[in-house]
Amino acid sequence: MKLAITGKGGVGKTTITALLAQAYAQKKYKTFLVDADPSPSLGSALGIPKDTLKNLTPISEMSKLIQERTGVAPGTNYGAMFKLNPKVDDIPDKFSVTGPNNMRLLVVGTIKAAGTGCFCPENALVKRLLKHLILSEEEILIMDMEAGIEHLGRGTIQNMDLLLIVLEPGMRSVKVAEQIKRLGEELGIKRFGAVLNKVQDRSLDEKIINRKLSPLGIPILGALPFNKDLISADLYDLPPSEIEGSEDLMKQIEDIRTKIESIIH
Repeated sequence: MKLAITGKGGVGKTTITALLAQAYAQKKYKTFLVDADPSPSLGSALGIPKDTLKNLTPISEMSKLIQERTGVAPGTNYGAMFKLNPKVDDIPDKFSVTGPNNMRLLVVGTIKAAGTGCFCPENALVKRLLKHLILSEEEILIMDMEAGIEHLGRGTIQNMDLLLIVLEPGMRSVKVAEQIKRLGEELGIKRFGAVLNKVQDRSLDEKIINRKLSPLGIPILGALPFNKDLISADLYDLPPSEIEGSEDLMKQIEDIRTKIESIIH
């Protein structure tokens, strides 16, 4: 099962990614995480030790590796020919780290160049790597994407089983969700779902947001309440699964996980 998690900035994508990964790992699934955010923070949300994380470099910033695999160093001589189909099959094992419950994390990062498509060796390597992970890995694959819609223009999440959009109550989140749905369909993604986060009045918030999302074919799979402890966990760089009341939170995440599987299967 291959999931990509996206949404407007600040909605809690990384928190939802970490909690879903925990739910799958607790069910003894082999769970592989990809952090494709320009400011990687998924590792700490998974509870991977800081000493391990500080030695990680995003794949998109590994100049030596990029030059070795594509034939061109990042940021130099973009008029030169480089490999569009570089070798990537050994990268997940070489550069991933193992976290709690044997979850594995690969920090990919993103392309920082402006504009969609980014015809550059960094993007060639990252795009090929993500395609390899999506098509070849047998585990549960969950990708924490960068905020917004720019990554969709690079075509890095084609062939995903489901695109999960995280929203907070508000029309700005809804508008981003609309754009994500449209661009996702253009990439050939067929299944979408939404998780509401930071909800303060579930009956009202879910009703209003569902009125906007339902015509778009984006079902709401769950609604998580506004939680000060989650905010504190983020502030102190702690895994959300360790907060007070995490048992109830994980029950809600488990319900979301079940609904995701019902959509895909």
